[in-house]
Amino acid sequence: MVEDTLLILWFKRGRPEALRQIYDKYKVYLLRLAVVLTGNVHTAEDVVHDVFVGFAQSADRIKLAGSLKSYLVTSVINRVRNRRRDGNRHGETNLDGADSHQSSDQSPLQWAILDEQLTLLSRALQGLPYEQREVISLHMEMDMPFRRIATLQSASVNTVKGRYRYGIEKLRSLLNGKVEHEIRR
Repeated sequence: MVEDTLLILWFKRGRPEALRQIYDKYKVYLLRLAVVLTGNVHTAEDVVHDVFVGFAQSADRIKLAGSLKSYLVTSVINRVRNRRRDGNRHGETNLDGADSHQSSDQSPLQWAILDEQLTLLSRALQGLPYEQREVISLHMEMDMPFRRIATLQSASVNTVKGRYRYGIEKLRSLLNGKVEHEIRR
């Protein structure tokens, strides 16, 4: 928290290395959240890029009441919601079948297994209503408490807990059916 406060101070004073340090510190975290929420790596990269461009342009206007991490997470969530709303309005095309970049740290067999598992999980997550997917990803991936998620979603804590519970149940149902299907093949 102290480090973030210092980085914000440097950022507001026009030191470009502060923005780079903020980006380096949070980019993977925010990208992971955006991938879970959008279901698409390329869209997630665009979302995180847009968040940091907006952040960079707002140096003179930024007034953080809470943590920098929460501010950036909220920005990603809002950007994803806006893209979903705009995409629904304009009939946006999803690029789920597009090629993805793979690192050479793993063997081809390990990548194939990991890719298949991630594909199953991604499809299962995309089968959930957006609000449930958002609650699950914020709680499990971002370690965000239900009270904070309730604030972000403008819902009661009980509603958020219900979305989480129903989402997890549906994920289990979807994944158990997929796993059984994959074993029989």
